[in-house]
This record gives sequence, C-alpha cells and structure tokens, in this order.
Amino acid sequence: MTQSKGGVVIAAESPDQGAVNCMMRESDRYFASLYADDENHLLDLGELERPEVTFLVARCDGVIAGFGALVRCEDAQDGPYGELKRIYVPAAMRGMGVGRMLVDALEEAAQSQGLSLLRLETGTLQPEALGLYRAAGYVERGPFGDYPPAEVSLFFEKRLA
Repeated sequence: MTQSKGGVVIAAESPDQGAVNCMMRESDRYFASLYADDENHLLDLGELERPEVTFLVARCDGVIAGFGALVRCEDAQDGPYGELKRIYVPAAMRGMGVGRMLVDALEEAAQSQGLSLLRLETGTLQPEALGLYRAAGYVERGPFGDYPPAEVSLFFEKRLA
C-alpha cells in the first residue's frame, strides 16, 4: 500500500529501521513530557512488529515526516475493529497535512482489511491531535478494550463507509 500526495509518500514499512526508531524515541520523549508513565499507552517496537499491526511511514522528499499504526482488534460485542496507535508527526513537519494524510491512509488500510470501525485513545493535552481526529470525523465514546477511564484520556471511534 502506497499513497502519494503533495510530495508526501505514505507506505507500509518496518518500524525497525534507524530513522524510524530515532523518531519513535523523539515521540516517546514528547508524550513523556505531557503524561505520566501510566497515562501513556504507546506500543513498543516489538508490539509494532506483530502480524496484526500495519505500520505506515510518511516521507517528504525521502525524509520521514511521521508514522502511525493500525492494530487489528476483536471485541465480543462489536466484532473486529481497528485501533489507531502511535500516530506522530514531528514539530518541524506539522502544518503540512501529514497527520491527516496518515489518518486517511490508515483508514484505507483498515478498509482493505475488511474493517469498518476504527477506535483510538488520545490525551487531553494534545489539542492538535484532538482537532485532527474530530475534523476526520471521529466522535467521542467511552473507554474500550483494556483502557481504564482516565482524566487525561479521550476515546474516539469512526464507522467507515
């Protein structure tokens, strides 16, 4: 799966590569500056390499501009769904629409896997992420999966057409 728009190319790639790992550590530091350890629900490299995970990397002129993951999950009540995880665009690349392109590409990946429901958890201290998800049509819902209710967490979902 590869998407290209405005000089940004998004493709499924391994998360286990030097530049991606470097940016992942950057994102870990960013999230750690906002939330306590028990409030961060990040997937580590090993979890991102599981077969039920699709990991996408956005590149602008070959330079990594962000990444995000789709995790295929199962719920006894709702059946299969996808969870968006680890979406990150570094500060230097923000404002170019890369985040929205990643969300769109993850939604396309979900549809190609037969998933019609997407969910995500994000923090209240990330207004840019909240704006992105709301603009992309995600609506607030209660906690799902193993997430506990938390003051700093918001939960969203979107039904895909």
